[in-house]
Amino acid sequence: MQKNLFKLIFLLSLLFYTSCKEHIFKVEIQTVHGNMVFELYNSTPLHRDSFIKLIDSGFYDELLFHRVIHDFMVQGGDPDSKNAGPEIRLGSGGPGYLIPAEIGALHVRGALAAARIGGKANPDKFSSGSQFYIVQGLKKLNELDLEEAVRQHNRSYTEDEKRIYLEQGGYPALDNEYTVFGKLVQGFDVLDKIATVETDSDDRPLQNLPMKVRVIR
Repeated sequence: MQKNLFKLIFLLSLLFYTSCKEHIFKVEIQTVHGNMVFELYNSTPLHRDSFIKLIDSGFYDELLFHRVIHDFMVQGGDPDSKNAGPEIRLGSGGPGYLIPAEIGALHVRGALAAARIGGKANPDKFSSGSQFYIVQGLKKLNELDLEEAVRQHNRSYTEDEKRIYLEQGGYPALDNEYTVFGKLVQGFDVLDKIATVETDSDDRPLQNLPMKVRVIR
């Protein structure tokens, strides 16, 4: 049943992709700290189309950024987070389906990527159907950081990719492990504000951070 659903999503995405692959889709995430605008990659059509579908259905409205780790990333998109009390553990919810991996883009600062179950339970690296994270990646990188990413994840970098990492920052240790399907183009200050909020021992913000998401058309 699940495989059939993946196949249906893939076929629908291909049809959609062939008709609008030149179009650049942008989405806006609205928060109490301001708004962030992202450009979605056409090179990841399954993730792009699923994200747009969920946004248009209102799926993300009032969901929380439920996991925040300063200098690393902020994560949201768990439907269980809507109206969740502080005692509720979050991070396992989804729309009822997974998305096949479309791994390739880099985890540079501002990367929009799909969360997933890690380890041996998910060898094909299927993405969560709805949960996403945004790389803050403020740590200044050097050549040794990139060499370590190459060693651990069998990923080589072009000179341009190295330059982007060294100039902009990011988290190359996640490359080849998670699908990056977009990038932040406006609102880096908002990302940094969210990434500095006070959190509990599970990295959940002490004050709820709800979102509203819309496709910019």
